[in-house]
Order: sequence, then C-alpha cells, then structure tokens
Amino acid sequence: MTDLRTRPASAAAHVPATRKVAYAACGVLAAVAGIAVGHLVAGVVNPAASPVLSVGSVVIDLTPTPVKELVIAKVGTADKAILLASVSLVTLALAALAGLLTRRRKVVGIGMVLLLVLASGAAAMTRPTASLRDLVPAIGTGLVGVAVLLWLTRLLGSSRSASGTPPTGSSRRGFLIGAAGVTAGAVVSGALGQRLADASVDSSDIALPTPASPAAPLPKGVESTTQGISPFQTPVESFYRVDTNLTVPKVPKDTWTLEVDGDVSNTLSISYDDLLKMPMIERDITMTCVSNEVGGGYVGAGRWLGVRVTDILARAGVGTSSDQLLSTAVDGFTISTPLAVVRDGRDAMVAIALNGKPLTEAHGFPARLITPGLYGFVGATKWLTKLTLTTYAAQQSYWTQRQWATDAPIKTSARIDTPAPLSTIPAGKSVIGGVAWAQHRGVGKVEVQIDGGAWQPTQLGPDAGVDYWRQWYLPWDATSGQHSVAVRATDLEGQVQADQRVTPFPNGSSGIQQVVVLVS
Repeated sequence: MTDLRTRPASAAAHVPATRKVAYAACGVLAAVAGIAVGHLVAGVVNPAASPVLSVGSVVIDLTPTPVKELVIAKVGTADKAILLASVSLVTLALAALAGLLTRRRKVVGIGMVLLLVLASGAAAMTRPTASLRDLVPAIGTGLVGVAVLLWLTRLLGSSRSASGTPPTGSSRRGFLIGAAGVTAGAVVSGALGQRLADASVDSSDIALPTPASPAAPLPKGVESTTQGISPFQTPVESFYRVDTNLTVPKVPKDTWTLEVDGDVSNTLSISYDDLLKMPMIERDITMTCVSNEVGGGYVGAGRWLGVRVTDILARAGVGTSSDQLLSTAVDGFTISTPLAVVRDGRDAMVAIALNGKPLTEAHGFPARLITPGLYGFVGATKWLTKLTLTTYAAQQSYWTQRQWATDAPIKTSARIDTPAPLSTIPAGKSVIGGVAWAQHRGVGKVEVQIDGGAWQPTQLGPDAGVDYWRQWYLPWDATSGQHSVAVRATDLEGQVQADQRVTPFPNGSSGIQQVVVLVS
C-alpha cells in the first residue's frame, strides 16, 4: 500500500485539483439539468418564461441604447444568439462556483443555486404580461438543480483523506455514471422543451379574403436581367426581422383578439374572424428598421394585405384629446405612432398577410401594424393585440422610454448591391446596381459617383408607388485597378439624400454609402 507521504509533491497537489474540478462539474451539471427541465416546463407553460430566455430579456431591456446599436452594427441578427450564449456562460460559471462551495459547506452551495433560480424567476415576473404560472419553470429549475447537486456530491463521497480523492474506484465510477445520466436527461429535456417552443400554430386553414382595394400587378424587376440586385419583391423567408423577442410568440388565431380602447366612444374587441370580414386593402410597401446602417440589409419590400387602421378607428369613434396611437403586442411590448400620421391618408393597416400568404409567426402572426413611411419602431408592431388612443404625455412606449424619437419618418437612402464591397471583378463590361427608398415621398432619381468624379444618373427599375423601393443600375466599363463607388438618391420632392454620416439613434442613420472595388 503506497504511503501518501512518500509521493511526489506534484502528484499530491494534482489530486485535490481533480476533486475540485469534480465538485465544480457537479454545480455545472446541476445547472444544466435544472435549466433543461425549466425549458421543458416553459415549453408547456410559456416559452418566454424559460430561465435563460427570461434573464436574457431583462438584459436586453437594461442594456444602454448605444451598446445595443453597437452590437447590432457589429453582429447583426446574431445578437440574440450571442446574448443567450453569454447569459448561459455566466450562469454556468456561477454554478461551477456553487459546486466548489458545496465541497466545504453544502448549505452555501445550495443557497447560491437557489439565488440563481430566484434571479430567473424574478426576471420572468418582470415581463409586462407575467402571471404566477410564469414562476413554474423557475420552480422546476430550482427543484431539479438542488436535487442533482446533492445527489452528485453525495456520489463523490465524503472522504477527508490527505489527498482529497474519492475513497474507492467504485464511487468514482458511480459518479461518472451519474454525471452521464444527468447529461443525457438534460439533453432530452432541453430538446423536448425546444420542440414545444418551436411548435407552430396552425394557419393552414386560413382562406385570405379578396381585397376590396387590390394592388396593381407588380411589375417585373430588373433582377432577372441584372445579377446581384435585390429582388423587387423580397421573399418572406428573406425578409429582415429585428425585435426584442428571444422567442417568437405563439398566438392561436382562434383565441386572438384586437382590443381598441382609450380615447374612443366605443371600446372594441375584434376577433380574427371579425377582422377577415372587414374590407381589406392590398398594398406594396417597403419596410425599414431604424437600426439599419447606411448600406445595411434591414429593409425589405413586400405586398401586404390588411384592414385600414382608420376603418377600425372609425368604428371605435376617436375622441378629441389623443395624439398617440399606442399599439401593444401580446407580450406587452408597446410602440407609439403619431395619430396624425395614421390619419393623414397613408395606407396604415392592421396586416394579416405578406406576399399572398398569412403572416408567419416570425413576422407577427396573426396580425401586425404596418405604417408606410415610418421606421418599424414607431409603426410596425408585430403580434398586435391592442390599439389605445392616448397622449404622449400620458403613456410612453418601450422605445420612447429609451429616448428614441417619437416621430421617425424613414430617411431617403440608396444601397449598392453589386459589386459587393471589397469584391474583385474582371475588367470590362460590368454593372453597378442596387435599391433606393424614400417611403411616402418616392424615389425621383439615383446617381452614382465613381472615384470622386461627377455624379452620373442611373437607370431606374419599375415603379410600384411612393411607398415602395426602386431598383437602379448603371452600366460600367470597369478598368483595372482599385475604384471607389458611391451612390445617392433624390426623392420626388427634390430633396437629395443627406451626405452627413449619422448613426441610427435616435431617428435613423443617414449618409452616403461608398464601397471599394478591385478590378482585375
């Protein structure tokens, strides 16, 4: 039998470190198991109440606007994945610390696990539409996390030998088997929870009504003859999505209602079937996110079907004191739209379809608000469930509370789609092209500047109205070398796109896009 006192110092020091790692692993596995079960329970109760998602939503709300804009500018739509990964890593690090503390004092380690659970439960209850049922996933997380932590640390044994190692090989094997079982259970629970969260609501039986005011046939875009230019109509699967939601709300159409209240003569409650029976309009409208940087991709054009907001407000009877239309999503998220803009004759609508099909869940099913000419954060509430006539002095929306603009018309802008920045193209006949937008004013002309020379007029693509973007292109005889290409648009009112570079906060970016191209 080996005398530990005769073992090399390095070996003796290595064993306690191994045991510490084992205890840290106990904490991590306990957290993983608890979170997985919590995610499964949330899939049944409310996917947004899943522990990591609820904490992530609070982080989004608390993150300063400049930080949000910086993250979106750097990583784009991967921001949510990065946020969830960061929350998970911090949680697991704290769980590992809890496991280490359990080695000496179990009460302290268990207390730390419960504090993590308490944080997730508190986060879930801070959501605008939270109810007591949203605590159930946190409770499940806590029960499973503590039980797994106690069980795994018990399997490690309570030896206090000089080396700190488990007393027997069988106990070590028991711990490894237990850890493997916990891991497998967590994988299964998490996968089932995600499957429940991803389950789509059924919209296959929806027969879209024929619009009382249909849009004219959409002209054929120039993308069929000029490669690289964005399609004239953006496919639904390619349409951008920017919002604060870490999980997409699942709203069955049979239980959905649109409430209209506030400064109205008649409070309304409109079901989905009621909405389908109202006169519909069909319009080609380009939407733009306020977070879109110069030359960015948070813009898309589609054919929307819906009911005019003014028709709904006429049924309710608008009073004389309101100046704001406050729209609320099913999760409590709010957007404020100037009432004067909604009523100025533009085709603001409660939309139910995009490009001839019912809205997808990611784009706001069953219904969403569309306000032509305004950035989405002041006029495009997804998963809409309430319209409140009120004043800016009385109620502030989510973005207004964060100092974004209250009236944010979309700025005139042009984007170069081809050639791509820093791309290499062959010398000879080529094409510079892209899209431009000036919603509710219309694009009058687009010009291109090559290597700082004179601005050259481009050829415009088909016209689908002032609320829709225009494709543009310019034949180019490209010569070898490095070239800079810039683009600017002018609206139908004669206003040239602003050349001063401005970041998106608080009312949208501006500036001239310029790209560098290498010609071989």
